[in-house]
Amino acid sequence: MIARGTATGIARGTATTRRYARPAMTTDSSLKRGLAVLRLFAQHPSQDPRGHTAAEVAALLGRERSQVSRILRSLETARFLRRDPASLRYSVAWELYARAQQITEARLRRDGRTALEGVAADTGECAYLGVLRGASSVTILESMPPALSSFVSWVGRAYPAYCSDAGQALLLDAGPAEVAAVLARTAFVRHGPNTPADLDDFLARLAAARERGYSIVDQEAEPGLYSLAAPVRDFRGEIVAAVQVVGPRRRLEPATAACAESVVRWSAWLTAALRSTDEA
Repeated sequence: MIARGTATGIARGTATTRRYARPAMTTDSSLKRGLAVLRLFAQHPSQDPRGHTAAEVAALLGRERSQVSRILRSLETARFLRRDPASLRYSVAWELYARAQQITEARLRRDGRTALEGVAADTGECAYLGVLRGASSVTILESMPPALSSFVSWVGRAYPAYCSDAGQALLLDAGPAEVAAVLARTAFVRHGPNTPADLDDFLARLAAARERGYSIVDQEAEPGLYSLAAPVRDFRGEIVAAVQVVGPRRRLEPATAACAESVVRWSAWLTAALRSTDEA
């Protein structure tokens, strides 16, 4: 039998434990609400360059304005958001973008390796991760099956985006004017039998890739080379990289459907990794 004093002590200890547990739960809920607000700023950019008002954020989230106002003030205090003193509109602070960019780059290299290994295992071909640098695509990671490990590395190499393995995928969301600006100083030199002849030719191929959701580059970069690529998006929904599978046309062209399934699936996996709220 437990003595009354002991029982009372246990009861008090339990009550104390419960009292201390509540703030943790509240903190966790507050964190989730804060992240929901930050995610909204990334996914629903304001038409006003000064940002969103508290009322606009509340309407988009379907929450009470008073609750949202408290969250916005907390995020401003933490320097995740900044408030325009004249309009009282909130926008994302540059510090947050800088931190998010650092996390994105770290994850591209950490989780990108996993994605490429997945593509290489699926297809038995070389897989690459490319990014856009000016008017060129640059390979930042690669994975090669053991049977192809003797191939020369492409990491660090740049290739014209208009005919590269990843160029179309990296420009998939760009409109004609933006593409024209990117390729403004590009001479459409012929590198293979199917190299785009000019900007209009490239835009037509880009439109086809956009409709499919992935690009197919058939002997555009060089004779006999065939590749597929799918875009990778960051927390803002913007394309930051492309997952590619590259190899001889005689092998890849008959396996187009399987290769496409692999690059699309692994690019979606990498996109989800970049959008995760966990630390890198």
